[in-house]
Amino acid sequence: MNTKNEKLYSLERMIAIALDLSAEKDFDRLMKKILLEAMDTCRCDAGTVYLLEDGLLHFHTSFTKSKGSTQDSSVRLNLPPVPLTRSHVCACCAMDHKKINIADVYESDEYDFKGAQKYDSLNDYRTGSMLVIPMTDEKDEIVGVLQLINALDENGNMIPFDEDLEEIVQALASLAAVSINNHKLAIEINDLLHSFVQVMVDAIDTRSSYNATHTRSMVRYANRFLDWLGETNNEWRFNEDQRDAFLMSVWLHDIGKLLVPANVLDKPDRLSGIGESIKNRIDIGCLMEKIRGLEDPAIKAECDDKTEKLKNAWTAINDANARGFLDDDTVNDLQRIAELTCLDAGGRHIRLLTDAELESITVRKGTLTDEEKSQVEMHVSHTARMLSGMNFKGIYREVPHMAGSHHELLDGSGYPKHLSDGEISNEIRLITVLDIYDALTAEDRPYKPPIEPQKAFAILYSMCDEGKLDKRIVSLFEESRAWVRDK
Repeated sequence: MNTKNEKLYSLERMIAIALDLSAEKDFDRLMKKILLEAMDTCRCDAGTVYLLEDGLLHFHTSFTKSKGSTQDSSVRLNLPPVPLTRSHVCACCAMDHKKINIADVYESDEYDFKGAQKYDSLNDYRTGSMLVIPMTDEKDEIVGVLQLINALDENGNMIPFDEDLEEIVQALASLAAVSINNHKLAIEINDLLHSFVQVMVDAIDTRSSYNATHTRSMVRYANRFLDWLGETNNEWRFNEDQRDAFLMSVWLHDIGKLLVPANVLDKPDRLSGIGESIKNRIDIGCLMEKIRGLEDPAIKAECDDKTEKLKNAWTAINDANARGFLDDDTVNDLQRIAELTCLDAGGRHIRLLTDAELESITVRKGTLTDEEKSQVEMHVSHTARMLSGMNFKGIYREVPHMAGSHHELLDGSGYPKHLSDGEISNEIRLITVLDIYDALTAEDRPYKPPIEPQKAFAILYSMCDEGKLDKRIVSLFEESRAWVRDK
């Protein structure tokens, strides 16, 4: 290693190694490559990469060539982490922030080698020479340790580690340190993103208890469905990145409901928020008729008749409020009732129902008026706008579009952009199917009873026949049984 050519060769090799390592995206494979390069550079028999986490050195990757390990069979040791104490050489390296090069651990009294010797006795091994290099980041902080054991000569005899090779191994350790920090940063950012998602779902949960259950149910269906695709080797499979981005879209698909008024989002019946006002108006009207009858016995029969009509009106209104669907006859009756008048506390004649109240009580299906439905439908646009403002990139770049398009239908009748078949990806089609299925079968909706799975799939297939949903995806979802509820 002392000639100019050897140094040039080492530089060229290090450049090649750096380029190779920078192209490796899998962190575990990267640590494996770095360790093997260090072992090859020093021509040693064994090596271990330790990562420093929470004040402990954790085994990450270890190889022992003489024990049968090969470059293609990473041995992930299931061992307890190493504490930062003087009883372990790797810990001393990290604590002292310095390289340690020992010719023979059995002939050195500089460090406590009981750990190495115990390993030898349990594994029929002889630890001799040792080179331990701290892995430091750009802030010169320890992120791990690279430990090499038993340098070998050309004949396979154990020799001390060449001091001239320490700088090369240190360079490899530095590459590892950069990779470790990048990996940690990526994990932290990813954890932060997922934590944010959980906070947002919890916020929706606080505003609307059934809606958060809806989201979690969809995520459960999605996870099971994606597992099934992989287990059955279906041609439509998701890799880990695709899966993570898709599930992120499912988690966030209803985030826009944070901007929908709570009294609309969780409206349990047609007269929610206004029913009590109508009841008080009718009660006052009945009381005023009773007073009129007492004051003028000649009109008592007329007052009693009016009182009866008002009470019957409330019975009809209250009955309609609790029904799932209103037919034409019921709606016509309610319209006639709305035209009735009653006396207020000041003795003025007023209509029994205002226009807004009549609109609410005559909603044929569900609980929302057209205006309220529009407010709820706006949650999709809110979702897309909110998520687009977060600047999703990389594997998550399609999250705003996927999450904000889950009410689009293949025939263009969906919303908010009225996309059609060629503009809707399979992922969006799947989210739409999951969303509709759970809406149909949910057991905790305040305004409707749940539908049995068989009937729900019948509805989904009818929507396929209408050109709204993808029949292949509905069929796959049904076949997967990902929709079966936990008992």
